[in-house]
Amino acid sequence: MNKNFSKAMVLLLGLVTFQANAQEAPTYDYHEAFKPLFYQNNATETRSASGKPGHNYWQNRADYHLNVTLNDQTNEISGYSEITYTNNSFDSLEFLWLQLDQNLFDKNSRGSSLLPMSGSRYGDTGSEFSGGYQIKSVTVDGKPVKYDVIDTRMQIDLAKALKPKGGKAKIKVEYSYTVPYEGADRTGIIETKNGKIYTIAQWFPRMAVYDDIQGWNTLPYLGPGEFYLEYGDVTATITAPAHHYVVGSGELLNPKEVYSSEQLKRWDSAKKSDQTVMIRSAAEVEADQKTSSKNKTWKFKIKNTRDFAWASSSAFILDAAKINLPSGKNALAISAYPVESDGQDAWSRSTEYTKASIEHYSKQWSEYPYPTAINVAGNEGGMEYPGIVFCHMDSKGEGLWGVTDHEFGHIWFPMIVGSNERVHGWMDEGFNTFINDISTEKFNNGEYHKPQSFQRMANMFNNDGFEPVMTQPDNMRERNIGALLYYKPGAGLTLLREHIIGPERFDKALRTYIDYWAYKHPTPEDFFRTIENVTGEELSWFWRGWFLNKWKIDQGIKSAKYVNGDMSQGLVVTVENKGQLPMPTTVEVEFTDGTKMEKKLPIEVWKRNTEWTFKIPTTKEVKQVKLDPKGAYPDADITNNTMKLKEPASLGRLDINALLGTFSNAMLGMDIEIKLENNHLMAQVPSQPAFPLTYEGDHVFSFDEAEIVVTYHEDLKSFVLKQGEQEFEFKKK
Repeated sequence: MNKNFSKAMVLLLGLVTFQANAQEAPTYDYHEAFKPLFYQNNATETRSASGKPGHNYWQNRADYHLNVTLNDQTNEISGYSEITYTNNSFDSLEFLWLQLDQNLFDKNSRGSSLLPMSGSRYGDTGSEFSGGYQIKSVTVDGKPVKYDVIDTRMQIDLAKALKPKGGKAKIKVEYSYTVPYEGADRTGIIETKNGKIYTIAQWFPRMAVYDDIQGWNTLPYLGPGEFYLEYGDVTATITAPAHHYVVGSGELLNPKEVYSSEQLKRWDSAKKSDQTVMIRSAAEVEADQKTSSKNKTWKFKIKNTRDFAWASSSAFILDAAKINLPSGKNALAISAYPVESDGQDAWSRSTEYTKASIEHYSKQWSEYPYPTAINVAGNEGGMEYPGIVFCHMDSKGEGLWGVTDHEFGHIWFPMIVGSNERVHGWMDEGFNTFINDISTEKFNNGEYHKPQSFQRMANMFNNDGFEPVMTQPDNMRERNIGALLYYKPGAGLTLLREHIIGPERFDKALRTYIDYWAYKHPTPEDFFRTIENVTGEELSWFWRGWFLNKWKIDQGIKSAKYVNGDMSQGLVVTVENKGQLPMPTTVEVEFTDGTKMEKKLPIEVWKRNTEWTFKIPTTKEVKQVKLDPKGAYPDADITNNTMKLKEPASLGRLDINALLGTFSNAMLGMDIEIKLENNHLMAQVPSQPAFPLTYEGDHVFSFDEAEIVVTYHEDLKSFVLKQGEQEFEFKKK
């Protein structure tokens, strides 16, 4: 992002967080917020009312044997996918559905037809590439079958229905496809000076999920909606050019056949080392041959997985270190990156980041299940698969930590807890964003941790142009996906943990949810029920407002007065809940002597009230009363969150009219108009509501809610606006 533009965005965020209520001012209805019968489905044999899988929960299984060859001259992958599919359901299956994700890259696919003219993560309408599978044969139990390919799906008609409760079918699909350079930011090819890097995903025909919620889940792959997959074991045999090095999900079965004796020694050393060990150095990459007419075969195995991905290149530097797991077992953190990405400010720390991330999540939530954790430098912004992730080769420092930690966080959501990303994208991206914040705070004594007030993000959370969080990803505007799949649900879990339930109780509930649904297929209702049952809290008001609807938080201070006008008798404060979504309330009283005290009101205050009056027992003079002093909640209108009881500093001999006018900052391309409204000095940013300026003396004005300080120069023809550590000078036009 452009640096100047970034600064302007930060400033605007602070200025306008309170403005979202301008277009829409819904009122609070406690009957609607707390109405009963939130859950629409009673307990079944497959799903318990407590959030657990039911006593007859079932799930089908797909085991894969994959055998393919990579041609680096044509960028073609060819081979076969052999699937052993087990029908554990109570139903006979007359036909089967498979997913053919590579067909997204056919120019005639539905996903290609939905691409905008420019600016999409998922493709480029100007690209001449047209890919997709070339299906050579399909057999079931060794016999050819009738099949239909419909966009990114394949339906196979069975000669005989697959029996319930354990019926098995062996499906074999022979195929080939050309790898796209830009594969919807999930797979692809990037050129480096020492050869191409292939990051290979969604590369083999995979079983669609048949479950107790939908039956066959056959939504086409359009790009935004990710994946929903069955669990099973995968073995993969990958033949690549002999000068390539291949990394893949799970355990490398034949290291002695693919590594030199020296590399094998380093490999074994890394398994015992907490420090990063170089397996293939930059110097070796530069010295090794760049082409070969021969091939080399790599073999991998991963158990109880929902997918398999891999990467291949002659350009890979390889390093690794031991991951220490709570059970006493070990895994191996591995990084694969080109010389262009080398360096201590960049990918040389990748294995350190990977190790720290995996160790934290294993201790905090549940143990990492795979023998390796591989971080690959490619052309993806960031993408996750079981045991392996792809991050951009240009990432450095904080950015590389952030994307590495995020993608490996996905091992828990959705690789372990197998939610339906195609429908409920927030259940992996939002959960993961939430656990990433905790991980970043813990990493290296908070090296990259930057606490953020949700109040500063209120403008985003309360945007009237957003869809509800529960919207399917394919039904969201692409520009809204970051906010609605990642940040808003992640913030919602943080609110639950930090301000509604408490860290200890919430963490216990989330661990229980992971334990209940590890390697299974939960729904949002299963999550909601688990959290409520473990914590003992009734949270339908929160699920209803934050996830199902886009209700706004808007609380305010209605009045603050001394009892009978006498401060020695205490202070009476009235707060009101104006927005549709209630929240526990914190009120801070600041006294003129500089001391402060807090009063917390539980959510139950709002179960039958729209406002609440309470007394602060004090004999001291009060300077101001402030709602949500730490900015924990994204309140849609913070202009009523502070009430000052002390008279403001006098304007004295200042010429008020000299303060007025339009002031401009050319770098930000922003104007601010200073004006009088009802004898109050106000600041106005174009297209935004005005905000009040309180005089503090010595030419200094403030707007505490956004931590803004405006200091006029002596001639009153310019001022400096300061927000946090940033300062911007505005001059009168």
